[in-house]
Amino acid sequence: QVLLVESGGGLVQAGGSLRLSCAASGRTSSSYAMGWFRQAPGKEREFVASISWSGGNTYYEDSVKGRFTISRDNAKNTVYLQMNSLKPEDTALYYCNTGVGGVQYWGQGTQVTVSS
Repeated sequence: QVLLVESGGGLVQAGGSLRLSCAASGRTSSSYAMGWFRQAPGKEREFVASISWSGGNTYYEDSVKGRFTISRDNAKNTVYLQMNSLKPEDTALYYCNTGVGGVQYWGQGTQVTVSS
């Protein structure tokens, strides 16, 4: 069992920045990739970014490349998403995700709202 708790969301003006955090507990290990997904109202959940267990490999959805940065601190069992140059279309509920032993785990989500 893995528990993921996101934090750091909020209301920000377009062009602003936020840093999301996801703290993992339970059956945690640095040997698992972690990711961020988001879901806007009326839309399906979509991939945002992921990071390998070592942090050496990162992947981004095209619309966030150059604006978002994913990182992790394995000593703290925490993954981060630094979001810069935010746009109104980034407004969504952001979820943290990992897969352990073939099971997908999700956090409860943190709301990001970007005003124009």
